[in-house]
Amino acid sequence: MAKHSDITKRFLLAAKRQEIAALQQLSSNCRTVKAVKDLIHQLQRERGISNVFLGSKGELFVEQRQHQLLQSKECEQTLRSVLKSLYLGNHDHNQPMRLLSRITFALQGIDHLPVLREKVDNLALTPLESTSAYSRLIAGLLEVVFEAADVASDPQTTRLLVALFNFMQGKEYAGQERAWGAIGFAQANISASICDKVQALTASQSQCFDTFVSYADDEETSQWEDLQQSEVTQNIERLRQMICQISGNETVSSELSEVWYEVATQRIDTMQRTEEHLTGRLTRLAESKIVQAEEELRNHELLVASLNDAVLATGSPFTMLFDKSVKGLSGLDAESDVALEEPNVLSAHKSFYELIRDQSQYIHDMKAELAEAKQALHEQKSIDRAKLLLMQQGKLSEQQAYRKMQTSAMAQNIRLADLAKRIVATAS
Repeated sequence: MAKHSDITKRFLLAAKRQEIAALQQLSSNCRTVKAVKDLIHQLQRERGISNVFLGSKGELFVEQRQHQLLQSKECEQTLRSVLKSLYLGNHDHNQPMRLLSRITFALQGIDHLPVLREKVDNLALTPLESTSAYSRLIAGLLEVVFEAADVASDPQTTRLLVALFNFMQGKEYAGQERAWGAIGFAQANISASICDKVQALTASQSQCFDTFVSYADDEETSQWEDLQQSEVTQNIERLRQMICQISGNETVSSELSEVWYEVATQRIDTMQRTEEHLTGRLTRLAESKIVQAEEELRNHELLVASLNDAVLATGSPFTMLFDKSVKGLSGLDAESDVALEEPNVLSAHKSFYELIRDQSQYIHDMKAELAEAKQALHEQKSIDRAKLLLMQQGKLSEQQAYRKMQTSAMAQNIRLADLAKRIVATAS
């Protein structure tokens, strides 16, 4: 008489327990992403304030900077505590290697923040040097968010992480645009290169925010549309146009640097509300996934227990051996396969096989959904890599390289991401 072996039952439950463990790890990664997001926002503010402080030779934003340093340090300590509690200890051998490596790289940058701050205190850096140093650290922290999305195992959570990563990356480009514009206005004579950098950063923001909208929910999309139509966005657009209209031609009042900084800061601070909404939704989703999986495990255990007291009828088709939906003999149509009459078997045994089959299908579907969700992450990486290659090979600016890619993609009637893959492949 056919029966379900004890090891089959144990493997079914082991698979569900492993799914729960993966979801718990994903929940930990989501907590990390939130702490990283908070620190990045404070560092972006610290970068901008330090920029004005240095540009004014230490006369402006003295008190604001000291207050901001306290906020940044508080978020830094929170992040360190979160990382230590989640990834170090008896369970640290189960953590994703790539994610841990990204965390390590970012932490060594944070370790040396005191050196950077001391140089700013002593006016030992130019605004551009300071901005570049902060931007490198923020880029390292964003890589942690990228890796958390890339190692995620749940499609729905991954899509949300992709939305959050692209929004955070777009917000960082907005922060860099704020820095370049402030430098240009502070110089009272905006160079053509400043205009070029502002245009490149504007295009990069559009790419990131377009991807974000593709994965955002209705409330987040509405928040973004409201910001796009707001007075602060209209003001930033006017100032962008002013930068490029006067670049290299006429002198401007350095006081415009404060106007630019204020408008750009209002826009970036408004973006933080959307970041908060994204990370809040991410936390709730991760927690609900664990609760759902734990409930499914309890149901699995009850079903397995019921099988111990039930007898499986001989010849039952409830097995992969007689399931025509499972791939069998090559060249044989499913319709031509032998159909067995379904005997009157106990529903518990039927449910057990359906449970196994559904779990197998779930894994198959999840793999496809994950690949689709993560495609946006890797496409952006390919575009950035291709842009860098063109800049190096053709001695082009970032904006020129991006325009060249756009023109070429349109001429060939292909997606920008597909063109980028070709450029990278050719260079390799």
